[in-house]
Amino acid sequence: MELSIGRRHRVLCLLLASVCLVATGCALGMHSERVIVITATFLPGIPESAASATPSPFLQGTPTLASRSTLSPETIQQRSQPYVVQPGDTLTGIAERFAVPAEMIISENNLENPDLLAVGQILHMPNIPEVPGSAFHILPDNRLVRGPGSKTFGISAFVAGQPGYIRDAAEIVDGRFMTADAIITRVALEYSVDPRLLLTLLEFKGSWLTSREISQDSIDYPLGAPPSSAGFDRKGLYRQLTWAADNLNRGYYGWQQSAVTRLQTTDVVGVTLPPMLNPGTVGVQYLLSLTADLETWRWQVSSDGLYATYMRLFGDPFREVVEPVVPLNLVQPDLVLPFPPGQVWYFTGGPHGGWGSGSAWAAVDFAPPDDLTNKATACYVSDYFATAAAAGVIARSSDGSVVLDLDGDGDEATGWTLLYLHIATADRITEGAPARIGDVIGRASCEGGYSTGTHLHIARRYNGEWIPTMCPLCKPEYSRPPLVMGGWGFEGLPGQEYQGAMANGGQRRVAEQGRNIADNQISW
Repeated sequence: MELSIGRRHRVLCLLLASVCLVATGCALGMHSERVIVITATFLPGIPESAASATPSPFLQGTPTLASRSTLSPETIQQRSQPYVVQPGDTLTGIAERFAVPAEMIISENNLENPDLLAVGQILHMPNIPEVPGSAFHILPDNRLVRGPGSKTFGISAFVAGQPGYIRDAAEIVDGRFMTADAIITRVALEYSVDPRLLLTLLEFKGSWLTSREISQDSIDYPLGAPPSSAGFDRKGLYRQLTWAADNLNRGYYGWQQSAVTRLQTTDVVGVTLPPMLNPGTVGVQYLLSLTADLETWRWQVSSDGLYATYMRLFGDPFREVVEPVVPLNLVQPDLVLPFPPGQVWYFTGGPHGGWGSGSAWAAVDFAPPDDLTNKATACYVSDYFATAAAAGVIARSSDGSVVLDLDGDGDEATGWTLLYLHIATADRITEGAPARIGDVIGRASCEGGYSTGTHLHIARRYNGEWIPTMCPLCKPEYSRPPLVMGGWGFEGLPGQEYQGAMANGGQRRVAEQGRNIADNQISW
């Protein structure tokens, strides 16, 4: 379904639009930083174009070009090439597309204000070496995604059987004492990443599973995740794992959606990904490229690298392949809007990450119709309930999240599931409870993840994989059914998370943060 969303282009002319957009949105992952994206504005006389880049966080660290002696004979010298800024472009998105550091683009073009780009502006991409990537398959997709079979793996029992530091590791997360196995379980569920891969990374990068004596640096930063571009410290197991899980997803879904075709190692070498790779392998390659130079990365993604560690811990990852994780020609079951008929809610968030910025843009947001004049803050427990958009059983109900399992087997790693996020503890439906269409799920709030205002975040998964609300750039083999709820279809703006529209026949609504306009009011 194609929606007319030209009206939303007005936000491109406002430098603070994306800041306002975050005001009552959600940033998933309690400790993940929010990247404020400033998008390109229009120059007079320049026509709008549909082309845009997908935004991604700034590449970390100070770029240092690789020594020529470390490059193999097949190195290709990437030629400097001009790029014309398109509507929706961001500097980070352009840097991701060309696999060059954003800092080098700033320097190459003498950008005084890198937060301000203009449609039609010509940017010159800097010269960096480029090499072909590894064609070795590290993991099948169902060993990166927490998909079929993941539920049967006992994380606590496995961790208890290890001789290394992980067995006794613990830390405070969100004010709660959590052991390492509990943290791994939480991250695997939230990001829908298989826990065996997270455990393998902890051993491969930090020797947490086999060594009792590890350095303080390995305790604090076991995966080597650096501080964010905003200076946010990723110290501790939970923050290290959430960074890893988000970037595993970024590579996985970016490959499916043609957004990730090149990588960049820390010594500023571009790596062109072979077309025969699978998303699971690309996810691992992407993550490892963030903390390794070219020579180290080549070893890490070879059969002697992370793959060998996985084999030692869990055996051949390709022994139980589920392929594809999401079948072609998948059909979404009928869904109604996730609130009672007759109530007017507000469409406040267009397509954005299911959990974290790296996952597919699987989620949309709705705010309940509370009278805000008697609310002391933007975060409160709503007087209104979110309801079941389909029949099923509750697979999980904790920490602000409710997962509705539509196939009824109680396993959120199989079949269709719906994630309801920011659901208050009070009056929340319990795990294992059956749900019919329209049954109460719970009250909207700010619980779970991170939110600056009360709302409902709802997202789809199939076999544990996040299903984007729409995917016009998905490769044919990764086509996904669009999100339709109560006859309403959804569409986002290219490269602009949270912005978009929904339409049903001649009716149309636009994602807006305010409540005093008719454009975002929705009922059925």
